[in-house]
Amino acid sequence: MPIFSTYDGTTLAYRLVGEGEPLICLPGGPMRAARYFGDLGGLSRVRQLVLLDLRGTGDSAVPQDPSSYRVDRLVEDVEALRAHLGIEQADVLGHSASGELAALYAAAYPQRLRSLTLVTPGTGVLGLAATDQDRREAAELRAGEPWYSGARAALDEIQAGRATPEAWAGIRPFMYGRWDAAAQAHAAESPAQRNAEAGALYYPEDGLDTDATVAALRELPVPVLVLAGEYDGGPSPDRAAALAALFPHAEFVVQKGAAHFPWMDDPGAFVRAVTAFLDPGVSSVQAGGIRLAYRTWGDPSAPPVVLAHGRGGSSLDWAVVAGQLAARHRVYALDFRGHGLSDWPGRYSFEFFRDDLHAFLEARNLSGATVIGHSMGGAAALLLAERHPAMIGTLVIEDAPALLPLDPPRPRAERPEGELDFDWQVVPSIDVQMNAPDPAGRERLGDITAPTLVVGGSRSHIDQDQLTWMAQQIPGGQYVSVDAGHLVHTDNPQAFLAALRAFGVG
Repeated sequence: MPIFSTYDGTTLAYRLVGEGEPLICLPGGPMRAARYFGDLGGLSRVRQLVLLDLRGTGDSAVPQDPSSYRVDRLVEDVEALRAHLGIEQADVLGHSASGELAALYAAAYPQRLRSLTLVTPGTGVLGLAATDQDRREAAELRAGEPWYSGARAALDEIQAGRATPEAWAGIRPFMYGRWDAAAQAHAAESPAQRNAEAGALYYPEDGLDTDATVAALRELPVPVLVLAGEYDGGPSPDRAAALAALFPHAEFVVQKGAAHFPWMDDPGAFVRAVTAFLDPGVSSVQAGGIRLAYRTWGDPSAPPVVLAHGRGGSSLDWAVVAGQLAARHRVYALDFRGHGLSDWPGRYSFEFFRDDLHAFLEARNLSGATVIGHSMGGAAALLLAERHPAMIGTLVIEDAPALLPLDPPRPRAERPEGELDFDWQVVPSIDVQMNAPDPAGRERLGDITAPTLVVGGSRSHIDQDQLTWMAQQIPGGQYVSVDAGHLVHTDNPQAFLAALRAFGVG
């Protein structure tokens, strides 16, 4: 295990997990060894996790001066680690009590920070301490759980001032979105991993200069992610939202079904949210209650073009075309729900994807933009153009189904083995609609007012006669065939772009 000497000569240890750019991860507890992070639900696949054992925990040495366990003094250990790693500006993640440590580090060393990720963070040293009422309200969300009565009794004991070790153990189920075997094993490791004496000294009795810290954080120039768990009581989502409001460049995410250890409760949701935040090429927006990730290219002041991918795809599918269009446009490519780095809520339909596109356009103030939709994304764009004609200025539909019943019907699809870049539930959900689509989708094509180009792939499995028919139903609609399969814009990008230019796009 790598070690280094910090400002007072204390030897601190850390572990490196995964590959990629380093992400300094500060453990909570307070003063719990970093081993409980594991690989943060698979985040190590996209970043190298630098898991620091705070002084006196795990494999780090016990300091000579116990007062150095104070959270404000631990800031210098974080800075010493950054210098040891040779990182000019660090990405820092703080969990639970170390969310406060990470915030204090940000206030003290803003020039040494590139991004700040606060996962179910403590909020007390910033004047936003969780209350007993917060914890009771969070607990009541779990009233239907079989373990609730015992855990609630333990919580009541603690809040009545009778905080025995048994009571602390009794409330552990509240800390997890699922009290399954993995959560129970994770919770059981906590006492041995935590330095209770150090934890008792973590928050100084004389307090901290909260006003000065908050004032510094209000000027913090770096992006901040505050991620809360839906079921967490410390902090509750409302308390975490108040924390996020302190920062000028903050993104706030509530992970559904999660509590205090969100990477345990839903690793995929956690990794998608954090990965999207840490990737400088990705932005996110809350649209209709769903977090939608998206990528951008081109001059922000140029005319906007929005790219909507097909089923099983993502914004990355458009990289080549987007790069070309960016010469004259501001290009936005979103990940629909259930795809890429956006939320995977588990329920899908053409109408939901239509609503994602609508909400994205409104959230980014892109009403009247050119919209280019491929396949499923094209169907969503058609439905939106029918329902809200003014939302789309120019419409390009790339090899999208005409929403006529499939003959023969599509059989039940078998999920392939291994991990997927999209939620498999999308496939059976959309197949059902393809077999028996809502007739309104094709009957209202005449309501579309945007200039519309339908681009088909001459070698596609999609019936091109149906695409020709679709274009004829749209007032002024045009159809053009390109020598390509279903993925026209990737099979033959230059011919696809030529068709767009001939139509006045690009």
